[in-house]
Amino acid sequence: MVRTLDDLDAAGAAVGVRVDINSPIDDDGSLADDSRLRAHVDTLDELAGRDARVVVLAHQGRPGGDDFTTLAAHADRLDELLDAPVAYHDTTFGADARGAVGALDEGHVLVLENTRFYSEEVMAFDPEVAAETHLVTGLAPALDAYVNDAFAAAHRSQPSLVGFPARLPGYAGRVMERELDALGDIGSTPTPRVYVLGGAKVDDSIDVAASVLESGLADRVLTAGVVGNTFLHARGVDLGVESTEVVKERAGEALARAEQLLETHGERIHTPVDVAVERGGERVELPVEDLPTSEPAMDVGAETVAAYGDVLADTGTAVLNGPAGVFEMDLFSAGTADLFEAARAAEYTVVGGGDTAAALRRLGLSGFDHVSTGGGAALKLLTGQSLPAVEALS
Repeated sequence: MVRTLDDLDAAGAAVGVRVDINSPIDDDGSLADDSRLRAHVDTLDELAGRDARVVVLAHQGRPGGDDFTTLAAHADRLDELLDAPVAYHDTTFGADARGAVGALDEGHVLVLENTRFYSEEVMAFDPEVAAETHLVTGLAPALDAYVNDAFAAAHRSQPSLVGFPARLPGYAGRVMERELDALGDIGSTPTPRVYVLGGAKVDDSIDVAASVLESGLADRVLTAGVVGNTFLHARGVDLGVESTEVVKERAGEALARAEQLLETHGERIHTPVDVAVERGGERVELPVEDLPTSEPAMDVGAETVAAYGDVLADTGTAVLNGPAGVFEMDLFSAGTADLFEAARAAEYTVVGGGDTAAALRRLGLSGFDHVSTGGGAALKLLTGQSLPAVEALS
């Protein structure tokens, strides 16, 4: 059982709130997209409105990456988005950070520095070990409670995610609560249950397919994107040199697992019946029977969308993870747009985070029952697994 904000006596309390506001960064250091910040507005405004002293913990980027930077710009944007005043402090733990928390007024918000500026935060720990790290021991004495709203990072076991609940009363924020309500018991959603797996993260998608087919969570799996091309290749279809090279590069050792899945669950795994290529600057759709082709397969065709639509029309739960093609290009956005539209015919539709949610935003699609804020975390719940950060709260 995970406690929520409904169980927290927030007035006057110093509440550490772990959020996931890891965002695209422009060349000038500004935020290129604030959608992840907007997701946490409800949690932060509620706590501030209840007179908590709100202390925000978050990460940005990975060490060595171009987007590995301070949270100063994030604090400025939160100050615009929230009803409460927001300040920024350039440390995360230690005497200076504790002093800043102690001086924080009720109803105000303080954004501490990027947790990943400290090496402990890029390593995985068991909760009891994470509770002894410098980051946790250096900040926890200044806090009265801990709230985890960072669902998108909940599949990780870093100190800021699993260490604080070992030292402080832990609660789920509103984002975390909504995600757990929608995804935490996927096995109880309406059946038949269909997983639509696309995108270019072939290894992850094959793991998902194996998990949900073998556990009985999925009645069928519909494949698209590079994932679909991989299963076509595994079926013995000659895609052509360009597409085959992409499949081998993306799938690697996972290609053998795709072949094994087809042997065991082949009748439940659906592959594209046509693909779209660029020819002379135009979109051309080719039946699989007409392959190979010299051009790379960039999208599924209309016949595939129609066939998948027939399956989805009789579906209880549709789980969408990954686009059907290179949706960023107008020429190849139709497969993703039309397939996702068809999925809305299901009784209940769930959209995984990451690239899938980005595709929805770019294509202006809405009307789904739940769109997750997390990629890897959503996948774990959608395959019936648990999340370290949620277990820590429990």
